[in-house]
Amino acid sequence: MAQAQRRKWDRKEALNLVDYVIMGEDGVFLRRGMGRSRNVSEGGLFLETHRALKEGEEVLITLGLKDDMVRLRGRVVRQAQPTDEYLHCAGVKFTHMNKDDRETLKDYIGALKTPATTEKPTAMDISNSL
Repeated sequence: MAQAQRRKWDRKEALNLVDYVIMGEDGVFLRRGMGRSRNVSEGGLFLETHRALKEGEEVLITLGLKDDMVRLRGRVVRQAQPTDEYLHCAGVKFTHMNKDDRETLKDYIGALKTPATTEKPTAMDISNSL
């Protein structure tokens, strides 16, 4: 039996540089890192990093999109251990983005033609709820 689609937005494959900051309670800076997106939608992204992120962590993200940068806030909703194909991966659901950044992201996604594949469910399944 096929699994029902749980995403509100379609994902598009997109390898983009990501700068992220993990925030603790009361907005305390915990750590900073770099990674890349594996796919992106208007509601979230699938983030590949060298360090594991934990479900529930709040993340401030700067996402490089060709000639633009988008700044947003999100929450880790899924995480997976490294595999032969991926480093540490996390599904991040966007929780806040200003209007200009949202329009920039929407335009960027609209210009992408390749939908995210689901051929490797062990890694891509992580972002099912985005």
